[in-house]
Formats: sequence, C-alpha cells, structure tokens
Amino acid sequence: MGKRKEENISKPRPNKRQRQESIDEHSDESNEEENSESSAESNLSSLLTAGEVGIIESIQLKNFMCHSMLGPFQFGSNLNFVVGNNGSGKSSVLTALIVGLGGKATATNRGSSLKMFIRDGETSADISITLRNQGKDAFKPEVYGSSIVVNQHINLDGSRSYRLKSKSGTLISSKKEELVGILDHFNIQVDNPVSVLTQEMSKHFLQSKNEGDKYKFFMKATQLEQMKEDYSSIMKTKENTCTQIEQGVERLQELKLLYCEKKERYKSIGFVNELRNRLEDLKHKMAWAVVCEMEKEIQTIKEGIRAEEGNTDKFVQKLEECQVKVNEAEEKYKAIQDKLITIGEEAQTLHPQCISLKDDVQARRKAVNEAEVLYNRFKTELKRLAKDDEQLHKRIEELKSSANQVSESENLERQKKITRLREQLKAFHDEEVMIGQQVNQFQQAIYKCKEEHAGLRREECDMKQALDAKHKQLRELKDSKTNTLKRFGPHVPAFLEAVETAYRQRRFKRKPIGPLGAFIHPKDAELTLAIESCLRSLVQAFCCDNHSDERTLQLLMSKYYPQRHRPQIIVNKFQDKVYDVSQRGVHHPEFMSVLKALEIDHAVVANCLIDVRGIEKILLIKSSRKAREVMQLNRPPKNCREAFTAEGDQVFERRYYSSDYVRPRFLSKDIEAEISHLQKNIENKKPDLAACQQRLYSIEKEVRQNEDHLLGHRRHQKELQIKIRTTTAEVADLENMEQHQSVDTRTLEDEAEENKGKMESVKKDMQQQSRKMEELKNILQVAEKKFTEMKEKIHQVEDIAGPIKEELNKADSELEISKRHLQHYEDKQKEHLASVKRHKELLAAKEKALEEKIAQARQIYSERIEVSRTVKSLDAEMNRLRERINSENNRHGNREEIIQQFHDAKERYEDANSKVKHLKKFIRLLEEIMTQRFKLYRQFLRLLSLRCKLYFDHLLRVRACSGKICFDHKNEALSITVQPREEDRASLTDVRSLSGGERSFSTVCLILSLWSITESPFRCLDEFDVYMDMVNRRIAMDMILKVADSQRHRQFILLTPQSMSSLPMSSYIRILRMQDPERGQRTLNFQNRNDKEKDQ
Repeated sequence: MGKRKEENISKPRPNKRQRQESIDEHSDESNEEENSESSAESNLSSLLTAGEVGIIESIQLKNFMCHSMLGPFQFGSNLNFVVGNNGSGKSSVLTALIVGLGGKATATNRGSSLKMFIRDGETSADISITLRNQGKDAFKPEVYGSSIVVNQHINLDGSRSYRLKSKSGTLISSKKEELVGILDHFNIQVDNPVSVLTQEMSKHFLQSKNEGDKYKFFMKATQLEQMKEDYSSIMKTKENTCTQIEQGVERLQELKLLYCEKKERYKSIGFVNELRNRLEDLKHKMAWAVVCEMEKEIQTIKEGIRAEEGNTDKFVQKLEECQVKVNEAEEKYKAIQDKLITIGEEAQTLHPQCISLKDDVQARRKAVNEAEVLYNRFKTELKRLAKDDEQLHKRIEELKSSANQVSESENLERQKKITRLREQLKAFHDEEVMIGQQVNQFQQAIYKCKEEHAGLRREECDMKQALDAKHKQLRELKDSKTNTLKRFGPHVPAFLEAVETAYRQRRFKRKPIGPLGAFIHPKDAELTLAIESCLRSLVQAFCCDNHSDERTLQLLMSKYYPQRHRPQIIVNKFQDKVYDVSQRGVHHPEFMSVLKALEIDHAVVANCLIDVRGIEKILLIKSSRKAREVMQLNRPPKNCREAFTAEGDQVFERRYYSSDYVRPRFLSKDIEAEISHLQKNIENKKPDLAACQQRLYSIEKEVRQNEDHLLGHRRHQKELQIKIRTTTAEVADLENMEQHQSVDTRTLEDEAEENKGKMESVKKDMQQQSRKMEELKNILQVAEKKFTEMKEKIHQVEDIAGPIKEELNKADSELEISKRHLQHYEDKQKEHLASVKRHKELLAAKEKALEEKIAQARQIYSERIEVSRTVKSLDAEMNRLRERINSENNRHGNREEIIQQFHDAKERYEDANSKVKHLKKFIRLLEEIMTQRFKLYRQFLRLLSLRCKLYFDHLLRVRACSGKICFDHKNEALSITVQPREEDRASLTDVRSLSGGERSFSTVCLILSLWSITESPFRCLDEFDVYMDMVNRRIAMDMILKVADSQRHRQFILLTPQSMSSLPMSSYIRILRMQDPERGQRTLNFQNRNDKEKDQ
C-alpha cells in the first residue's frame, strides 16, 4: 500500500521506521526461538494472547459481484479457514475485504473499476466490515467502543462512500480520511501481498519462475519498494532542480546586467525618487496619523468615562453622606428640641416649688421676726424692769430725800409715741410685701427681655451677613463696569492672566475656556433669571480639552480660589463645530429651548453645556401657569426633560421646585439697572438692620433698667426689714416702761422686791425665747438656702435654655442646608448619569468611525505605523513635497516609467538570485539527507534479507530439507535453492527443477518468512495449496498452524478449496464452509464447524 497522508488521530502508531525496528526485534526473538527450539516456542505461545486491535470480526456483502447477500461471516481471532468449491464466494469475501477497507479495484485482480463489483441488474453494492477495537492500542475507544464498523456503499457510476459506526451503531464519520487514520493506526495494508494474497496473485506467484518477480514481491511485501520509489522520485527531482539552477544562473547574469543598467538610470533621478518615497511614507503616516488622533480622542473619551464612572461611586458616596448628614441633622434637631422641651418642663416644674419655698421663707422669716419682737420685748421688759428697779431704788432714795412726784404728762407722751410707732411698723410690713411682688415682676421681665434679645441678635447677624454679601456683590458689579469678568469674582481677571501665561509656556495642550458665563448671552432679557437658574454653577465653570490640562488648571486654581469655592472643571474634547442636536433636542412651536435662547460665542462652550446640562432638552416658559400646563397637565413635548419659568422655578413632569434666585447675578446685560436694584435693596435692608439694632439697644436698656430697679428694690427691702426690727424694739421699750410708784417708800420697796422677781422671770423667759429664736433662725437659714438654691436652679435652667434655643435655631439651619445639599447632589447625580450615557454613545460612534478609518488605513498600508506628528503638519509637508516633485518632473520628464523599470529589474534580479540561493542550499541539504537515507536503506535491506534467509532455512528444515534464499540486490533478483529429502537428488536444486507441490511448499515457506519480518494484524491467503500434493499440503498446513499458534495476537484467514477435515479440534481454529449456491438462491448459507465455540 502506498504512503498515506498523516491524520491527527488519538494514540497514533509509531512511524514506519519504528515498525521496521519492531520487526528487527521480532527477528531477534525468532532467532532465539530457533535456537531454543520447542521450549522457547512453548514459552512464547504461553505469553501471547488474542489480538485486541485491527482483526476482522465479521464481513457482510450485499449485491456484491454475483451474490445478492453473503454473510455475515464471524471470524475467529486467530486461525480461520474459508473452504468451499469454486464459485461459492471465497474470493468474493477476500475481494470485499480489499475494497471495503479502501483498496483500489485493480489491487483485487478482479476488475478495473468499482462498478464492476455490482451485481448485474442492481444499482449499488454494500460492504460491511467489523474491526476489533480493544486494549490499550484501541482507536478512539471513547467514541467507537470495542468495535469499529466500516460500511461502504458502491454506486453504479463507480463512486463509493463510507460510513464509520461505533459498536452501538452510532454514525461517527463519513470521511475517507477517518478510515485512512484507522488503517494507519492498526497498520493494515490491504494492497500488500504479504497481508492479503489474492487468488490471482497467488497463482502468478506460485507459477512464476522469474527471479525478478520474486524480488519485486519481497520488496513490495517489506515496503522497501515504496521507499526505493520515493528515493528515486527525490533524486529525479534533485536532477531537475540542478538543471533549473544552471538555467537560473545564466538567467541571473542577464538580469544582473539589466538591473545595473536600470540602476544607473535610476540614480540619475534618485532625488525625485527619494521625494516620492518620502511622500509615499507620509501618505502611510497620514493614514495612520488620522487613526492615532482618533484613538487618542477615543482614549480621552474612555478616560473621561472611567473618571465619570469613578465619580459615580463618589456621587453615590456623597449622596449617602448627605443622607447621613440629613439624618444626623434631623436627629440633632429633634434631640435639641426634646432637650429644650425637657428644660421648659423642668422650669415649669420648678416655679411652683420656688413659690412654695418663697412662701415658706417668708413664713419662717415672719416667725423669726415675731420671735425677735418677743425677745426684744422680753429684753425691753428686762431693761425696763432693771431701770424700774434702779428708779425704784433711786426713787426710794429720792423719796426718802424729797417727796417729789412723777409727772402725768410723761406717761401720756409715751403712749402717743407707742401708737405712732405701731402705725409705722404696719406701714413697713405692707411696703415689704409690695416690694417682694415688684422684685418677682422685675425678674420675669428681665428673663423675657433676654430671650427676645437672643433672637434679635441672631436676626441682626443674618442681616449683617446678607448686607455684606450685597455690598460685595455691589462692588463686583461696579468693578465689572470696567471689566465684565469681575462679575464672576474679583480674582477672575488675574486668574485668567495666569492661565494665559501658562498656555504661552506650553503647560496646556489646549487653552482652557472659562468662565462659561462669559461666553453666553441671553437673547431675551426676561429669561435671564431662568437661564441662570438652569445653569447654576456652570456659569462659573471652566472647560478643558484633556485631563492633563485639567490637573494643571486645578493647580492654578489652588492659588486663586479657596478650597471649597473652586469652580467646576469639565473635561470635554474641544471641537470647532457645535453638535447636531436636531434629532435629540426639544422642539416646541411656542417656546424655545435653552440652547436656542442663548447666543454662544464658542462652539466648545455650547458642546460642553449640551454634554453636561443637556440645554437642548430644557424649555424656557415665562409663565409658571403655562409651564405647568405644558409639563404636567399634558404629556411633556418629545425629548423635553424639564422646563424653567421666568422666575427661575424648575418644572418637571411630576415635580415643581421654586427658585432660590431672585435676580440674575452673572448674565444680566443692564449692569446699571442691577447696580441700582442692588443699591435699593441695600438701602431697604439698612432700615431693617437699624430697627433691629435699635430694638436690641432698647431691650438692653430695658434689661439694665430692670436690673437696676431689682437691685434698688432688694436694697430697699433690706432697709425695711431693719426698720421693722428697730421700730419693733422701740415699741417694746416704750411698752415696758411703767409709771412711777407712789412715793410711799414702803410700797416702793415692795414693788422693788416684786420687780426683782419679775426680772428673774423675764430673764428666764428671755433665755427661753433666745433659744427659740436661734432655732427659728436656723430653720430660716435652711429655708432661705433652699429658696436660694431653687432660684439659682431656675436661673441655671434659664441660662441653659438660651444657648439651647440658639443651638436649636442653628440645628434647624443646618437641617435645611443638608436637605438642600442632598437635593443638589441628587440632581447632580442625574446629570452625571446622563452625561456618562451621552459619552458612551459618543464613544460607540467614535469607535465605529475608528474601525472605518483603520480599514481605510490598512488599505493604504497594511502594517501599523506609530506616528508622533499631527495630521495638519503631515498634510502641509505632503503638499510641499507634491509641489517639489511636480517641479522636478517638469525639469526631468516622466520619472514614473524609469522608476517602474528600475524596480521591476531589481525585483526580478533579487527574486531570481534568492531562488538560486535557496535552491543551491536545498540541493546541499538534500544531498546530505539522501546520503544518510541511502545508507540506512541499504542497512535496512541487508537486515531484512538476512532475517528472511534465516526464517526460510528454519522452515525448510521442518520437512528435513535444506535450502537457501539468495538476494542479488544489484540485479534485483531473488533465487531460491532447495535440497529435497531424497538422497539421490543433486545438492541445492534450483526451485524451477522442483515439482509443482514442492515449488508451492517452498513458496509457502517464503511467504511465512516474509510474514515473520512484516507487521499486520491479519494475514489472508487465497488457494495457497492449489499445486501441493497431500504430503506437502500437510507439512505446509502444520507449519501455518504452528506459526498461527505462536502468534495468537494475529489473525489468519486462509481460503482453500480443500475440505480441511483433517485439522485438529481447537478453540483457536475456525472453519467457515461455503456451500455452492443453488439456482435462484439469493442468500448464500454457510456452515461453521465450531458453531458453538466462542472466540477466546
């Protein structure tokens, strides 16, 4: 079988050299087998097992040759005999085996075309062959299983098709390449006569006396013939190649002369050629420069999208932070409110306690005063008694000395004085009660005034801040009369100068643009507030072409703007044309969009506002009622996202937000009117601030007056208490005075004694009253202490409540600010997500355009070129080169033809030179390889010949004959000499002198020898014993049986017309006996000698 193309199949078999090496090993084993005789043979037989891969399990034929249905035949794994008379179908089975496994029709010696194998009257024929596929060398066992079924369908036009199935009947492949891979894997060679020896080949081989035919048979069997033909083909190709090289060298000289001639001519116009090459190179660079610029633009957009997507998380984080702040502010406000309520409730709880303690203190003080009065009365009484005692003794003395009497007028005067003092004491008590009530009133008035003062103080602070902001705005407006940029901040002109300086220093790739409000002008002055409410902080924003410029601008801003008051920087690729928004913009017959309502000086500013704010989708409606009708009562116009009123209110489909702005700050055209309005606003605010300050002054004055009155009343209260005590003591003193006793000395003495007793009694009472008074004073001190503590507690509560109220107001302001911030970032997030979506859409369009540009660039120049120059500079240089080339062409004539001729000559010369060099190199390499190959081929031929001789000699000795095979490799001849058993025969008789049976026997020995040096999973012989007598047939059969028994891993299929009844019974031998077909019979029957025996 010829060489097959290698296929990628699982578990590939070794290459042919490896198989031949295995033959050498097998030859060595056979030599050892001969030397060790029967013991070695028996050991070898015990080690061999039944074949696992490649053997024929069954064959079935339909409409093949003269048989409508033949089979299926179940073959054993070792030795199989197919016996029957001529015409029974033996050779049909062998022919089907060759054809079914891909062999050519001519290889069967039964026909020249496949259509000749179709039975007469039928349109097609079918062959089914089952190959065993077991063991470690199985072919794709996971796909085919343990068997591979090869079905071949032959059509009447001579074509055929294959169907390869698994054991289960699943169709695996219908390609011949798969079959070729299977045969290569199993090492099946159906066109090798040693593997499959047909009847015609067998007869020809047995009858042939030509030594050259036998040699060819040997060469074909060992595939050495194929190797030799391959080598001859290679050497013939080498000779042809050498001839081509000689012709190529001659042609190369001619091409070299032509090339030198064209080269000299080309050098004369080399300058123009360089220019043209340079122009062509610039064209290539231009094509890829456009791609590079678009890629940079796309990269910028991608970076912007990545940055914006990164900012998405920041927005989410910021919203979460704002929500947390709102929640914290609400909790803080509620906590402070609860605290204030608690303090208010505590103050309300303390006031009744304070009044109760005050009443208790007054009662205790009254008791102390009464005790002091009583004590003073006792004291006065004691003094009076002492004075009376003194007077009595003095009177007694005086009476004794003179008889003067006490005047009545003195007693009368004393009684009048006591009455007057009692009236004064009553008046003092009434005045003290009134003073206490006034003290309480002054305390409450002071508390209320302080509360009002705190509120007014906060109001004054807010008004001052607002007024300062107005003054600052007024100054900016006045400054903007000379420089309009100062409307956006006093430092903006200086900042823009710094930007200009940095741009001149090439710190920016493209000069940043801003503030954006300086480039936009409302067409309708009435809509200025609406536009400014729509754009908000974007009016002060700046726009950069790339992120590198953004970082540089941020660095500059840090020198002119506070950290938290820096304007927004928008990164957007600068374009010279405004976006076409006709398809995505809002169109209304009555109202304009923000984009249409503005005159924008710069396309970059317009594109920036479209990308960031979507001004093409926002309507401006002066009337808020009309805005609600358009946006909320009816379905909003197509592409309309929101609307703004002339008052700056924002209107959505389901929401309405009032504006924080009252008048436009940045975009108003009438600066004088704005200044006038702002001045009036300031003048209107000043009276409010003055009134607030006046009210503060009045409250402060009132507080001071009330505090002065409170201090005076408390001082007067103390003075009244002193007067009450003094008057009470004086009344007691006057009441304790007694009238003078009679001048009777005796009576006076009695009175003196009685007075003395009274004095003792009064002293005793006074001591008791003194102790009681001390106790009452201690109780009073405790009550006053409690009352003082209670008043201090009330004052503390009042003092705490004031700051808490301020804190509550502050918390309320913080809560409102947090809510505004939350709403602001929610709006920002929506704008940001819309911007990301727009940028992604822009990126998709740019990428599509980039693919088109890349395709165009590859058509111009297939390989990618990295270009650092801009398209503009390349285009300018290309134009200069074209002008110069045209100028040179006008001077020197048509140079394209000269250049073309030079390049053609150069290309032909270099191509021929390269081919000659490669061919010479190939010839040198081929000579080295072929020398090595021929050496191995001769060695291989010699080894196989030697092994064949040894096996042949061993097999002849079985019949007690001797002989040898002579190989004449030079003349390609193979001669066989045999010494028959009879002693009278000449030694070493030529095979041609032998009988037909002996020649057949020697030929069988040769075939068996060839079997021993070739590898195949099965061997097929057709009528091998046709010319043998019974003796030679028996000997040949014993030899085949012995070989088959020693090689149980191989399958042997022998076709013979003999009955084979003399064969021994064995599980390894299977005889398929064919019956002669009867007339009209469509299916041939066959009998199996060992029907019930299973294959081992």
